[in-house]
Amino acid sequence: MANSLLKTSVRTNLLHQTGLSLYSISHGFHEEEVKKKLHQFPGGSVDLQKEDNGIGILTLNNPSKMNAFSGVMMLQLLDKVIELENWTEGKGLIVRGAKNTFSSGSDLNAVKALATPEDGMALSMFMQNTLTRFTRLPLISVALIQGRALGGGAELTTACDFRLMTPESEIRFVHKEMGIIPSWGGTTRLVEIIGSRQALKVLSGALKLNSQRALSIGMVEEVLQSSDETKSLEEAQEWLKQFVNGPSKVIRTLKKSVISGKELCMEEALQNERDLLGTVWGGPANLEAIARKGKFNK
Repeated sequence: MANSLLKTSVRTNLLHQTGLSLYSISHGFHEEEVKKKLHQFPGGSVDLQKEDNGIGILTLNNPSKMNAFSGVMMLQLLDKVIELENWTEGKGLIVRGAKNTFSSGSDLNAVKALATPEDGMALSMFMQNTLTRFTRLPLISVALIQGRALGGGAELTTACDFRLMTPESEIRFVHKEMGIIPSWGGTTRLVEIIGSRQALKVLSGALKLNSQRALSIGMVEEVLQSSDETKSLEEAQEWLKQFVNGPSKVIRTLKKSVISGKELCMEEALQNERDLLGTVWGGPANLEAIARKGKFNK
Protein backbone atom coordinates (compact mmCIF):
# COMPACT_ATOMS: atom_id res chain seq x y z
CA MET A 1 0.00 0.00 0.00
CA ALA A 2 2.78 2.39 1.00
CA ASN A 3 4.71 1.60 -2.18
CA SER A 4 1.61 2.28 -4.27
CA LEU A 5 1.08 5.66 -2.61
CA LEU A 6 4.76 6.52 -3.11
CA LYS A 7 4.59 5.68 -6.81
CA THR A 8 1.46 7.82 -7.16
CA SER A 9 3.15 10.75 -5.45
CA VAL A 10 6.29 10.43 -7.57
CA ARG A 11 4.42 10.21 -10.89
CA THR A 12 2.17 13.15 -10.03
CA ASN A 13 5.10 15.28 -8.87
CA LEU A 14 7.02 14.47 -12.05
CA LEU A 15 4.10 15.69 -14.14
CA HIS A 16 3.95 18.93 -12.14
CA GLN A 17 7.61 19.72 -12.78
CA THR A 18 8.94 21.20 -15.98
CA GLY A 19 12.20 20.27 -17.62
CA LEU A 20 11.98 16.56 -16.84
CA SER A 21 12.64 14.04 -19.58
CA LEU A 22 11.68 10.45 -20.28
CA TYR A 23 15.23 9.16 -20.68
CA SER A 24 18.37 9.62 -18.63
CA ILE A 25 21.69 7.87 -18.06
CA SER A 26 19.83 5.05 -16.32
CA HIS A 27 18.27 4.26 -19.73
CA GLY A 28 21.63 4.36 -21.49
CA PHE A 29 20.93 7.86 -22.81
CA HIS A 30 23.87 10.26 -22.80
CA GLU A 31 22.43 13.61 -23.86
CA GLU A 32 25.69 15.53 -24.18
CA GLU A 33 27.11 12.91 -26.54
CA VAL A 34 24.02 13.12 -28.74
CA LYS A 35 24.22 16.91 -28.75
CA LYS A 36 27.84 16.82 -29.91
CA LYS A 37 26.89 14.61 -32.84
CA LEU A 38 23.91 16.79 -33.80
CA HIS A 39 26.10 19.92 -33.76
CA GLN A 40 27.98 18.43 -36.71
CA PHE A 41 24.96 18.93 -38.99
CA PRO A 42 24.18 22.65 -39.40
CA GLY A 43 21.52 24.35 -41.48
CA GLY A 44 18.25 26.13 -40.94
CA SER A 45 16.81 27.39 -37.69
CA VAL A 46 13.85 27.05 -35.34
CA ASP A 47 12.46 30.51 -34.63
CA LEU A 48 10.14 31.60 -31.84
CA GLN A 49 8.02 34.73 -31.79
CA LYS A 50 6.11 35.48 -28.57
CA GLU A 51 3.16 37.82 -29.00
CA ASP A 52 1.75 40.13 -26.33
CA ASN A 53 -1.58 38.29 -26.50
CA GLY A 54 0.06 35.15 -25.11
CA ILE A 55 0.22 33.28 -28.42
CA GLY A 56 3.62 32.12 -29.63
CA ILE A 57 4.58 31.22 -33.20
CA LEU A 58 7.22 28.51 -33.61
CA THR A 59 8.61 28.39 -37.15
CA LEU A 60 10.69 25.63 -38.74
CA ASN A 61 12.95 27.57 -41.05
CA ASN A 62 14.97 25.53 -43.56
CA PRO A 63 13.07 26.17 -46.79
CA SER A 64 15.80 24.99 -49.18
CA LYS A 65 15.21 21.48 -47.77
CA MET A 66 11.45 21.74 -47.23
CA ASN A 67 12.14 22.65 -43.58
CA ALA A 68 13.82 19.32 -42.88
CA PHE A 69 15.35 19.08 -39.42
CA SER A 70 19.11 19.45 -39.44
CA GLY A 71 20.98 18.34 -36.32
CA VAL A 72 21.29 21.96 -35.19
CA MET A 73 17.54 22.47 -35.66
CA MET A 74 16.86 19.50 -33.39
CA LEU A 75 19.02 21.15 -30.74
CA GLN A 76 17.27 24.49 -31.28
CA LEU A 77 13.87 22.85 -30.93
CA LEU A 78 14.87 21.69 -27.45
CA ASP A 79 16.11 25.21 -26.64
CA LYS A 80 12.77 26.69 -27.73
CA VAL A 81 10.82 24.16 -25.67
CA ILE A 82 12.86 25.15 -22.62
CA GLU A 83 12.16 28.83 -23.38
CA LEU A 84 8.43 28.08 -23.66
CA GLU A 85 8.49 26.17 -20.36
CA ASN A 86 9.61 29.41 -18.74
CA TRP A 87 7.17 31.72 -20.60
CA THR A 88 4.71 32.29 -17.77
CA GLU A 89 2.57 34.71 -19.79
CA GLY A 90 2.06 32.20 -22.61
CA LYS A 91 -1.32 30.60 -23.35
CA GLY A 92 -1.13 29.23 -26.89
CA LEU A 93 1.32 28.18 -29.57
CA ILE A 94 1.18 27.78 -33.35
CA VAL A 95 3.76 25.51 -34.99
CA ARG A 96 4.39 26.13 -38.68
CA GLY A 97 6.97 25.87 -41.43
CA ALA A 98 8.56 28.68 -43.43
CA LYS A 99 7.68 29.35 -47.07
CA ASN A 100 4.29 27.66 -47.00
CA THR A 101 5.35 24.10 -46.20
CA PHE A 102 5.51 22.34 -42.84
CA SER A 103 8.45 19.94 -42.70
CA SER A 104 9.87 17.00 -44.65
CA GLY A 105 11.27 15.37 -41.51
CA SER A 106 14.95 14.70 -40.84
CA ASP A 107 17.74 16.03 -43.03
CA LEU A 108 19.11 12.98 -44.85
CA ASN A 109 22.70 14.14 -44.31
CA ALA A 110 22.27 13.57 -40.59
CA VAL A 111 20.36 10.34 -41.12
CA LYS A 112 23.13 8.87 -43.31
CA ALA A 113 25.83 9.79 -40.80
CA LEU A 114 23.93 8.37 -37.80
CA ALA A 115 23.79 4.92 -39.36
CA THR A 116 24.12 2.45 -36.49
CA PRO A 117 21.19 1.10 -34.44
CA GLU A 118 22.78 2.73 -31.38
CA ASP A 119 22.82 6.11 -33.13
CA GLY A 120 19.20 5.69 -34.19
CA MET A 121 18.03 4.81 -30.70
CA ALA A 122 19.98 7.69 -29.16
CA LEU A 123 18.40 10.13 -31.60
CA SER A 124 15.00 8.59 -30.87
CA MET A 125 15.46 9.16 -27.14
CA PHE A 126 16.62 12.73 -27.71
CA MET A 127 13.59 13.63 -29.85
CA GLN A 128 11.14 11.73 -27.64
CA ASN A 129 12.47 13.69 -24.66
CA THR A 130 12.04 16.96 -26.53
CA LEU A 131 8.56 16.26 -27.88
CA THR A 132 7.28 14.84 -24.59
CA ARG A 133 8.32 18.07 -22.90
CA PHE A 134 6.64 19.89 -25.76
CA THR A 135 3.33 18.05 -25.28
CA ARG A 136 3.43 18.82 -21.56
CA LEU A 137 3.80 22.56 -22.08
CA PRO A 138 0.99 24.44 -20.29
CA LEU A 139 0.11 26.02 -23.64
CA ILE A 140 -2.65 25.04 -26.06
CA SER A 141 -0.78 24.14 -29.23
CA VAL A 142 -1.87 23.80 -32.84
CA ALA A 143 0.09 22.64 -35.88
CA LEU A 144 -0.58 24.77 -38.94
CA ILE A 145 0.03 22.32 -41.79
CA GLN A 146 0.79 24.10 -45.03
CA GLY A 147 2.27 22.16 -47.93
CA ARG A 148 3.67 18.83 -46.80
CA ALA A 149 4.29 17.29 -43.38
CA LEU A 150 6.36 14.16 -44.01
CA GLY A 151 8.13 11.65 -41.79
CA GLY A 152 9.39 13.43 -38.69
CA GLY A 153 7.36 16.45 -39.75
CA ALA A 154 4.21 14.33 -39.54
CA GLU A 155 5.34 13.09 -36.13
CA LEU A 156 5.77 16.66 -34.91
CA THR A 157 2.15 17.46 -35.81
CA THR A 158 1.00 14.70 -33.44
CA ALA A 159 2.80 16.39 -30.54
CA CYS A 160 0.45 19.38 -30.86
CA ASP A 161 -2.94 19.47 -29.16
CA PHE A 162 -4.68 20.29 -32.45
CA ARG A 163 -3.95 20.29 -36.17
CA LEU A 164 -5.23 22.60 -38.92
CA MET A 165 -4.59 22.05 -42.63
CA THR A 166 -4.70 24.30 -45.64
CA PRO A 167 -6.73 22.94 -48.61
CA GLU A 168 -3.77 21.65 -50.66
CA SER A 169 -1.67 20.35 -47.78
CA GLU A 170 -0.70 16.76 -47.05
CA ILE A 171 0.38 14.62 -44.09
CA ARG A 172 2.30 11.43 -44.76
CA PHE A 173 4.15 9.05 -42.46
CA VAL A 174 6.73 7.80 -44.96
CA HIS A 175 8.79 5.81 -42.46
CA LYS A 176 7.94 2.38 -43.92
CA GLU A 177 9.34 3.44 -47.27
CA MET A 178 12.58 4.37 -45.51
CA GLY A 179 12.77 0.93 -43.92
CA ILE A 180 12.06 2.16 -40.38
CA ILE A 181 9.17 3.07 -38.08
CA PRO A 182 8.30 6.40 -36.47
CA SER A 183 10.73 7.04 -33.62
CA TRP A 184 9.93 10.48 -32.23
CA GLY A 185 6.81 9.19 -30.45
CA GLY A 186 4.66 9.51 -33.55
CA THR A 187 3.14 6.03 -33.45
CA THR A 188 2.07 6.29 -29.82
CA ARG A 189 0.53 9.71 -30.26
CA LEU A 190 -1.11 8.81 -33.59
CA VAL A 191 -2.89 5.84 -31.96
CA GLU A 192 -4.18 8.20 -29.29
CA ILE A 193 -5.44 10.67 -31.91
CA ILE A 194 -7.14 8.39 -34.47
CA GLY A 195 -7.22 4.95 -32.83
CA SER A 196 -5.15 1.84 -33.46
CA ARG A 197 -6.99 0.59 -36.56
CA GLN A 198 -6.73 3.86 -38.45
CA ALA A 199 -3.16 4.38 -37.25
CA LEU A 200 -2.16 0.98 -38.58
CA LYS A 201 -3.65 1.83 -41.98
CA VAL A 202 -1.96 5.22 -42.10
CA LEU A 203 1.46 3.86 -41.09
CA SER A 204 1.53 0.53 -42.94
CA GLY A 205 0.11 2.06 -46.09
CA ALA A 206 2.29 5.19 -45.87
CA LEU A 207 -0.97 6.86 -46.84
CA LYS A 208 -1.08 10.34 -48.29
CA LEU A 209 -3.54 12.19 -46.10
CA ASN A 210 -4.89 15.17 -47.99
CA SER A 211 -6.85 17.70 -45.98
CA GLN A 212 -10.28 16.11 -46.52
CA ARG A 213 -9.12 12.59 -45.75
CA ALA A 214 -7.29 13.77 -42.64
CA LEU A 215 -10.44 15.57 -41.53
CA SER A 216 -12.61 12.51 -42.11
CA ILE A 217 -10.48 10.24 -39.87
CA GLY A 218 -10.15 12.81 -37.09
CA MET A 219 -6.52 13.67 -37.71
CA VAL A 220 -7.24 17.40 -37.98
CA GLU A 221 -9.81 19.77 -36.53
CA GLU A 222 -10.53 21.89 -39.57
CA VAL A 223 -9.49 22.66 -43.11
CA LEU A 224 -8.74 26.35 -43.44
CA GLN A 225 -10.12 28.51 -46.23
CA SER A 226 -6.85 29.84 -47.60
CA SER A 227 -3.62 28.24 -48.77
CA ASP A 228 -1.82 31.58 -48.71
CA GLU A 229 0.98 31.59 -46.14
CA THR A 230 0.01 34.85 -44.46
CA LYS A 231 -3.77 34.41 -44.61
CA SER A 232 -3.68 30.85 -43.31
CA LEU A 233 -1.55 31.96 -40.35
CA GLU A 234 -4.13 34.66 -39.60
CA GLU A 235 -6.89 32.04 -39.78
CA ALA A 236 -4.98 29.77 -37.39
CA GLN A 237 -4.48 32.63 -34.95
CA GLU A 238 -8.20 33.42 -34.97
CA TRP A 239 -9.06 29.74 -34.52
CA LEU A 240 -6.73 29.40 -31.54
CA LYS A 241 -7.95 32.60 -29.85
CA GLN A 242 -11.31 31.01 -29.02
CA PHE A 243 -9.50 28.53 -26.74
CA VAL A 244 -6.97 30.87 -25.13
CA ASN A 245 -9.33 33.74 -24.40
CA GLY A 246 -9.03 34.35 -20.68
CA PRO A 247 -6.43 34.69 -17.90
CA SER A 248 -3.18 32.88 -18.64
CA LYS A 249 -3.15 31.27 -15.18
CA VAL A 250 -6.51 29.60 -15.81
CA ILE A 251 -5.68 28.48 -19.38
CA ARG A 252 -2.35 27.04 -18.29
CA THR A 253 -3.90 25.23 -15.33
CA LEU A 254 -6.61 23.75 -17.57
CA LYS A 255 -3.94 22.38 -19.92
CA LYS A 256 -2.02 20.87 -17.02
CA SER A 257 -5.20 19.20 -15.79
CA VAL A 258 -5.93 17.70 -19.21
CA ILE A 259 -2.35 16.39 -19.48
CA SER A 260 -2.64 14.69 -16.10
CA GLY A 261 -5.95 13.15 -17.16
CA LYS A 262 -4.23 11.76 -20.23
CA GLU A 263 -1.03 10.50 -18.63
CA LEU A 264 -2.01 9.43 -15.12
CA CYS A 265 -4.34 6.72 -13.85
CA MET A 266 -7.78 7.77 -12.62
CA GLU A 267 -6.91 8.17 -8.93
CA GLU A 268 -3.72 10.09 -9.65
CA ALA A 269 -5.44 12.36 -12.17
CA LEU A 270 -8.28 13.15 -9.76
CA GLN A 271 -5.83 14.03 -7.00
CA ASN A 272 -3.85 16.18 -9.39
CA GLU A 273 -7.05 17.93 -10.50
CA ARG A 274 -7.78 18.72 -6.85
CA ASP A 275 -4.28 20.12 -6.31
CA LEU A 276 -4.46 22.22 -9.47
CA LEU A 277 -7.80 23.62 -8.39
CA GLY A 278 -6.09 24.90 -5.26
CA THR A 279 -3.84 27.09 -7.42
CA VAL A 280 -6.76 29.01 -8.97
CA TRP A 281 -9.63 28.81 -6.43
CA GLY A 282 -9.87 32.16 -4.69
CA GLY A 283 -7.37 33.62 -7.12
CA PRO A 284 -7.75 36.95 -8.96
CA ALA A 285 -9.61 35.49 -11.96
CA ASN A 286 -11.98 33.52 -9.72
CA LEU A 287 -12.77 36.48 -7.47
CA GLU A 288 -13.28 38.79 -10.44
CA ALA A 289 -15.65 36.32 -12.09
CA ILE A 290 -17.67 35.94 -8.88
CA ALA A 291 -17.97 39.70 -8.53
CA ARG A 292 -18.99 40.05 -12.17
CA LYS A 293 -21.59 37.30 -11.82
CA GLY A 294 -23.03 39.08 -8.81
CA LYS A 295 -23.48 42.21 -10.90
CA PHE A 296 -25.25 40.20 -13.60
CA ASN A 297 -27.73 38.86 -11.07
CA LYS A 298 -28.78 42.29 -9.85
